[in-house]
Amino acid sequence: MTAHHHRHRHHHHYTLAGRIALHRARPRPPAKGFWSRGFWGRLGPGLITGASDDDPSGIATYSQVGAAFGFAMCWVMLFCYPLMCAIQEISARIGRVTGQGIAGNMRDHYPRPLLHLVVGLLVGANVINIGADLGAMGAALALLIGGSIHLYVVGFAIACMSLEIFSRYARYVAFLKWSAVTLLAYVAVALVVTVPWGEVVQATLVPRLVWSGDYLLALVAVLGTTISPYCFFWQSSQEAQEERTDAIARPLVEAPGQAPAEIARIRADTYLGMGYSNLISLFIIITTAATLHANGVTDIQTSAQAAEALRPIAGDFAYLLFAAGIVGIGLLAVPVLAGSAAYAVGEVAGWTTGLDRLPLDAKAFYGVIAAATLAGTAINFFGIDPIRALFWSAVLNGVVSVPLMVVIMLMAMRRDVMGAFTLSRGLWAMGWLCTAVMGLAVGVMLWTW
Repeated sequence: MTAHHHRHRHHHHYTLAGRIALHRARPRPPAKGFWSRGFWGRLGPGLITGASDDDPSGIATYSQVGAAFGFAMCWVMLFCYPLMCAIQEISARIGRVTGQGIAGNMRDHYPRPLLHLVVGLLVGANVINIGADLGAMGAALALLIGGSIHLYVVGFAIACMSLEIFSRYARYVAFLKWSAVTLLAYVAVALVVTVPWGEVVQATLVPRLVWSGDYLLALVAVLGTTISPYCFFWQSSQEAQEERTDAIARPLVEAPGQAPAEIARIRADTYLGMGYSNLISLFIIITTAATLHANGVTDIQTSAQAAEALRPIAGDFAYLLFAAGIVGIGLLAVPVLAGSAAYAVGEVAGWTTGLDRLPLDAKAFYGVIAAATLAGTAINFFGIDPIRALFWSAVLNGVVSVPLMVVIMLMAMRRDVMGAFTLSRGLWAMGWLCTAVMGLAVGVMLWTW
């Protein structure tokens, strides 16, 4: 697509009528059928988003919960699954229907102060998260091979930036998808340690609430780690980008004939991606509950500490797998965190955005990726406590998630944004339920704080 043609399309995105008129003036063949691609080819934004949700910081949270409470919070991962699927599918639909991400649509339809506040908080939370993830990756590699954590932090930061900025888009997406496979290490760890599976099944299917401050705070931490604002922005912007890089695809408001196949693909990709994410989270809780909690180790602060604590209890193999998984998934999560910040800032500013762009064609967009990664790296050199940093990241994510989810839900029901593709009653109800649960969780967090 030429730069002139892209600008022409972008100009028409400001009105729904303009988008539809553009489609009618330039008809296109229908997109490939959903089932005409291979299984792996059908997965993309949903799988990558789900896997990135189990970043090293998330692994730390799930390890803390498993060590402190045993199997008592296994049910939360099952409870979260439909809520997570709903809000991520809605975010993905906004991107695919309109051809631009959440921030771009907010810029067109909502007050600028709200947009700037939401994106500012998102970027702040993402930078802290990047710093914590890089620190965890450095600590995990130092556990595996020895050496300087700080040196590894810098190396990982350079590797993540270089891959995101200089790789060809198709190759980079393939790398991210294969990085998601590293999370299977946590399934393998659970399978090599002794687990009372009967207890696990009961704890997963039968919710158990404990009315204590520590339990409620841990519950909020799990919800906040599982349902994260950066995931909304990333999946929405990735859907818009996938549409732009496909020669025959168009935003669904312009090409409604493509909708059945594309909505089916989004749903399958999202359900599989979120299912994979929650299954891995569940296995991390199971592993740490069956080993650390069962042996009296209940206070875990970082993911690297969890790996180290596993060694004397579960043996070298489990320890090596756990630590290697932290490094592997960090290589996926850090670019997603930096990329979601860049998409949000770029869409607010009206820049050319997209990982398919050459670096010189999207200098500002890639500049935000580099700046967010470097700022996260710097956190590890200023003596900031990573546990406090993660706490503040969780607070910022909580503060931004609820108003953002309200805006997403309202936006997804606006005909001037979504055309004929406003939400079905079931998806609408599940999206609002997710928003209400997160609102309650944030309220509990602020109350206990």
